[in-house]
Amino acid sequence: MQEKFRSDILSNDNNRVILERWEALALPDGWLVAGCLFQTVWNIQAGRAPDADIKDYDLFYFDASDLSEKGERRVQERVEEVLADLMVPIEVSNQARVHTWYESYFGHPYPPLRSARDGIDRFLIPATCVGARPDAIYAPNGLQLLYDGMLSMNSLTPHSALFEAKVASYRSRWPWLLTKEASALPASRTA
Repeated sequence: MQEKFRSDILSNDNNRVILERWEALALPDGWLVAGCLFQTVWNIQAGRAPDADIKDYDLFYFDASDLSEKGERRVQERVEEVLADLMVPIEVSNQARVHTWYESYFGHPYPPLRSARDGIDRFLIPATCVGARPDAIYAPNGLQLLYDGMLSMNSLTPHSALFEAKVASYRSRWPWLLTKEASALPASRTA
């Protein structure tokens, strides 16, 4: 299923170009993550253009040596220069510093992370916990939930209001997605 996933996400030209320019981005422990990946899959399943309604392209990296907002902005600016011709919003986030702002922004405490993959593990919905780089796919809960369109709450981030808002947003664009009250999924590393 990883090969199908790779093929599907590369059908979105923006994802393909970002991954082609990966070396130039020079992100420590870097991953292309989130909506630009799973929404591409759902768009394909719905018979839509692979990049339809994707609001931004998220990149995670992990740099514990610089937890400053200014440092993250410098990385954001450098990445935007490399990808300027894509003309899509790019969001770059240092996962080493998420715990410094998450609670004030989302209203819930957030533990310090040890890697960018720890951040992927904590997406609100297990089916959406996916990341890619040229040499790897990371899907701690596997890919079947994503392809089945199963939306359940991640036990690592059990924030009901945030979960419900995400589900409403996703189902407004892909009404066939299924919901489940809570996830019993372990944070495994099987895929």
